[in-house]
Amino acid sequence: MKSINTNEQFNSTIQSDKPVIVKFEAGWCPDCKAMDMWIDPIIEKYNDYEWYTVNRDELEDVVADNDVMGIPSLLVFENGNKRAHLHSANAKSPEQVESFLDETFNK
Repeated sequence: MKSINTNEQFNSTIQSDKPVIVKFEAGWCPDCKAMDMWIDPIIEKYNDYEWYTVNRDELEDVVADNDVMGIPSLLVFENGNKRAHLHSANAKSPEQVESFLDETFNK
């Protein structure tokens, strides 16, 4: 996953005409670290999409603008619009994340 470090970089990234997946996280977040242990096979499975990370403590405006209330959260953007949002409460297992991605991309 590539890191997004500025508001400008975030805004540019989400303008893609192909869906991009953004993981909102923080270094102090135990659930984020847990997700890091099992997310790689999912990233490989969904390698048609670009994956990014945002540190919620660094880009608070982006967090607020996109209603990220908990971490880790996965958001899918396309053409500058939020297409889907997996809230942290539903991002605790590989099965939940894969189900979200399947539903998002197989509509």
